[in-house]
Amino acid sequence: MGKMPAEVDQYIKAHRSEFESDLFELLKIPSVSADSSCDADTEAAAQWVADQFTELGFATEKIETAGHPIVLARSAYQENSPTVMVYGHYDVQPPDPLDEWTSPPFEPSVRDGNVYARGATDDKGQMLTHIKSAEAWIKTCGKLPLNLIFLVEGEEEVGSENLDKYIAEHPEKIACDCVVISDTSQHGPGQPAITYGLRGIAYYELRLFGPSQDLHSGTFGGAVTNPANALTSMLAKLIDGEGKIQVPDFYESVVPLTTREREGFQALSNEQRFQDLVGVTGTTGESGFSTLERRCARPSFDINGIWSGYQGEGAKTVLPAKAVAKFSFRLVPNQDPEQISRNLKTFFESIVPPGIRMELIDFHGAPGVVVPLDSPYIEASARAIEHGFGTAPVYIREGGSIPIVSTFADKLGVESLLLGWGQNDDNMHSPNEKFNLADFHRGVRTSACLWAEIAGIV
Repeated sequence: MGKMPAEVDQYIKAHRSEFESDLFELLKIPSVSADSSCDADTEAAAQWVADQFTELGFATEKIETAGHPIVLARSAYQENSPTVMVYGHYDVQPPDPLDEWTSPPFEPSVRDGNVYARGATDDKGQMLTHIKSAEAWIKTCGKLPLNLIFLVEGEEEVGSENLDKYIAEHPEKIACDCVVISDTSQHGPGQPAITYGLRGIAYYELRLFGPSQDLHSGTFGGAVTNPANALTSMLAKLIDGEGKIQVPDFYESVVPLTTREREGFQALSNEQRFQDLVGVTGTTGESGFSTLERRCARPSFDINGIWSGYQGEGAKTVLPAKAVAKFSFRLVPNQDPEQISRNLKTFFESIVPPGIRMELIDFHGAPGVVVPLDSPYIEASARAIEHGFGTAPVYIREGGSIPIVSTFADKLGVESLLLGWGQNDDNMHSPNEKFNLADFHRGVRTSACLWAEIAGIV
């Protein structure tokens, strides 16, 4: 085990206001990667991040891509020391709808101990904690206790296509022993968490085509297959009344939860708090599992969008010519998105009704991942979090997907430590995104502790 020097801790405490000023400066930059009108601002955010590393003496590259730049920075190399890579992103989601923001999305506003701005927690604020922890080490000790690489991209919110290409072409430039990612959340207020597993995803669009044009439902109803009726019927057959997905062999590779995992989920479950958080009065899902297990560690199916026929005001007796739905499966480790796609297509072909032409579009897929709980890096993270937050972390799995984690596992063969400092109600991707400033500073301190803990792994 390694220990963070007292002078590093003192530096962090003494520079809280400067750290916040830097955070606010970065949050003012409207680096919306999906909006081409913001390209100059996105470029400015990349340069801002690169300048931070240059000032710390890191070997820094701003790598141009077909889209937005990748910032790659490396601390001075030390023989016989582990190498950790921090991944983050400087791009943000669009701020729309603007009229739902209490304060402008790119004018950071502090209220009740939180900073409100687009990117506050996703991911500028969380990413910056690791830059500031490196600063504390270098300004006080002259160097870090290990080798540190930063890989900060500008296209996470639009799919990371150019980063994936860069990693595939240059894995040797980012070879490391583990990856640290802070783009997740704590389990709740006062409950810092280590996310040791993520669900994967398989995302589709199903298009059904019937008659050559919309028809009168009185004249033709009952004789011509209605694509909207067919669509709802086919989607309904994907899942049974017990919440089990009906695609052939869907569960074939699913590994059962361990007793330790189920006990951990049970200890963390709070059904009423969850219902209050999302504004519902009841929950449903796969039979035999708790709400927390179903949303974090079991596969699921959801329709994400559906449309067909007349949607204007009043009535129109139409039999639509086509119907479309977007839907997704959340996957758990060992499930193969490509195999599921093949089986899904076969399943749909077996149930599509007469008079309907089907198109199934496979948008993207990514497998789920799990980091072993006995990993020395997980154990180092737990010690760092307890020191930085003053309480031991809980261990959780997240229902969402971070495809880059699978990329790091496949291309680099390394584990990713998912250490989130945010909260579930931080409104990521929504109006009034926020980040608790106390958690921001606790994140800096935890990060500084983490470098010492990993350096001490034998």
